[in-house]
Amino acid sequence: VQQMRVPVVTSWESWKRSKNKSLHRFTLNASGFLSVFTLWRRTLQKIGGNFGGGVQSYFLFLRFLVVLNFVSFLLIGGFVIIPSILFRSVATNPVNKECMAYDPNPQGLVVFYNYFLDLLSGTGFMEYSYLFYGFYNNTMVEESNFSYNIPLAYLFTAVFYFAFCLICIIARSVPQHTHFQAHRFKGRYSMHSQKIKHIISRSGEEGILGLIFEYLPSIVITTGNFVVPFLFKIGLVMLPHFCLMSRSVVLRFVSLGVLLYTLWNQITCTGQKETGSCKLCQYNHVDYPCWETRVGQEMYKLTLFDLLITIAVLILVEFPRRMVVDNWSSKLAQWVGRQEFLVPSNVLGLVYGQTVVWTGALFCPLLPLINTVKFVILFYCKKITLFNNCRPALKTFRSTTSTFFFLVVLLFGWGLATSVSLFLPRIRPSMSCGPFRFFPTIWAIVPTSFYNLPQTTQEFLFFIGSQAFSIPLFILSCVFMCYFIALASVYGKSVSLLRAQLKLEGRDKQFLVKQIEELSRQLQVSTGGRD
Repeated sequence: VQQMRVPVVTSWESWKRSKNKSLHRFTLNASGFLSVFTLWRRTLQKIGGNFGGGVQSYFLFLRFLVVLNFVSFLLIGGFVIIPSILFRSVATNPVNKECMAYDPNPQGLVVFYNYFLDLLSGTGFMEYSYLFYGFYNNTMVEESNFSYNIPLAYLFTAVFYFAFCLICIIARSVPQHTHFQAHRFKGRYSMHSQKIKHIISRSGEEGILGLIFEYLPSIVITTGNFVVPFLFKIGLVMLPHFCLMSRSVVLRFVSLGVLLYTLWNQITCTGQKETGSCKLCQYNHVDYPCWETRVGQEMYKLTLFDLLITIAVLILVEFPRRMVVDNWSSKLAQWVGRQEFLVPSNVLGLVYGQTVVWTGALFCPLLPLINTVKFVILFYCKKITLFNNCRPALKTFRSTTSTFFFLVVLLFGWGLATSVSLFLPRIRPSMSCGPFRFFPTIWAIVPTSFYNLPQTTQEFLFFIGSQAFSIPLFILSCVFMCYFIALASVYGKSVSLLRAQLKLEGRDKQFLVKQIEELSRQLQVSTGGRD
């Protein structure tokens, strides 16, 4: 009987168990070694220890966006920027000379401070650089053993960039979803034409005014993003917290949408491409000879101005407020007090900034790198203001409740940016700049490149798109989907049974506690009666 109870372990199972233990030990050691190189590891631990997991969740989210943007820059740099540097040539095509008129380089001597203005606005020497769409050429390298199509690489890299960001968001949101529990304006501005800006930027004083007009949409949008949520908080204080955050989200996205709609109206002559300045080139080539670069410039200015506003608020508002509160003992100063670190508003600021980057990445390929630098600076600015200017929150922020909501908002921003990136390319590409200058649409490069492939490759791709391949693939996908749904259902039932078992055990424990109390009372009564 004892021999029957002892499990028999074969040599294969023993070897397998030892290898699993070794692999598990190696995984633990490797994870412990790599944790030393984790970005801002000690700082995040310090923040979590002093201000709790809610505030720490903001900085973890910020670190996630820093890594996401940096990896995205490596993707774009490897497939677009570096090949454009190595293969620098332009294919020509006989088109209308008026549509080809585009010279962004400044003529004659340039005053030194104009370089600073160009750096802030993305014009001048910045406009015709690797920063913006208009600098990239329609180079197609074809040699005996090597070929590279820069327009096709530009398009596919953008598509893969959006897909990569979506995968990262979903992968991050899945663990958060397990801890999630459900709870229950529109900015206006005006845009000035190119003629006003050319007239204003002639002298030193007029150049500064020109910069202000260049930044007018960014100033209005960013100011609205800072002021209106504060007004919502004051005027709608009785509303639930998520309602206030939803209004802030709507404000930020609507203001960005209005800017893009205004640009679309001006580029396409309000959708009437057969009239006015759009009749010759199918887009407004007079005011927007390279309209893709102009869209990229607007997103560049929004990103840069958002960072400048954050630094200005830190220096001009947050530090003076802390100094006044600490050194002035009046009732007003004590009533105002030190500020709290508001996690929801700060996270929504990150989501808005990332949405701007996604919107402009197709027309400003270096925007993910700029956003990486911006978020790194933002991390240290927020760290400084957290430890020096903020007091612990009176109400603890529940990170497990709202982190999933923030990822959902980020996913919504991704969807908005992807829709814009799919809609704007429907406009005729600029004929004077960019890798798609001689194509009727950006997507026209795909069939053109397809028919240049070898015959064997074309037949293979046709087979992948045929019913002989797609129908079995669809059936196989349905089988796998049914399997995973059934598996999830079984796991769900197991979880519900375990929960019911835990409840029963809790009731049993309560029953036993009551029985112990009754027995102790009876013992006390019996001992008292004997006395």
